[in-house]
Amino acid sequence: MNTYHDLEKWLAWLDELSQQDYVIIDGFLDEDFYKKMRCSLLSKLPQFAPAGIGALEKHALRQEVRGDNTYWLDPAVDDELLPFWELVDETIYIFKRYCYLSLAGSEFHFAQYPPGGHYDTHLDQFDGRSNRVISMIIYLNEDWKKGDGGELEILQRDGSAILVQPVKGRCVMFKSDVVPHGVLRSNADRYSLTGWLLHLPGSLGQILG
Repeated sequence: MNTYHDLEKWLAWLDELSQQDYVIIDGFLDEDFYKKMRCSLLSKLPQFAPAGIGALEKHALRQEVRGDNTYWLDPAVDDELLPFWELVDETIYIFKRYCYLSLAGSEFHFAQYPPGGHYDTHLDQFDGRSNRVISMIIYLNEDWKKGDGGELEILQRDGSAILVQPVKGRCVMFKSDVVPHGVLRSNADRYSLTGWLLHLPGSLGQILG
């Protein structure tokens, strides 16, 4: 397994995640890695589809709640993303080894919020399903600036909120079942690689919103 981040960094990130339920990591992707991810995303834009909410028979398109478009990733199909799948393996290993989490898979998609797109506050869980353990977002935006909107709003334990700018190469990880969050209205095309580390295999996730 290739190692993209040294153990000292990982342990510091895990400590922060443990203390406040989320961690914000700048420079999570180096420049070459970032360029490969963004190039892959842009090449797949014609295949993006409007994202819905809910799982299985409850899945529905609700643009008043959620206004992004997504492309679900498949390691067997999207093999040009091998460095990313290796990074996912590293991340799962670290969480299993040092946080004793029982993880068995992942699911990821590229996401695009067009101007006007947003996502109301929610938890990354579904009624009757609790397989999402850790949420992971990597931002793939060039020259994002204040005024472009699209901030990730995280509600903290004390009820206060923080806003996270979706800047190039930034990664946000948080506990899927305890961190309410949403995406504020975007004023420009906003791109990310978003996914979850799971208790169950990721093949179940591609029918989800």
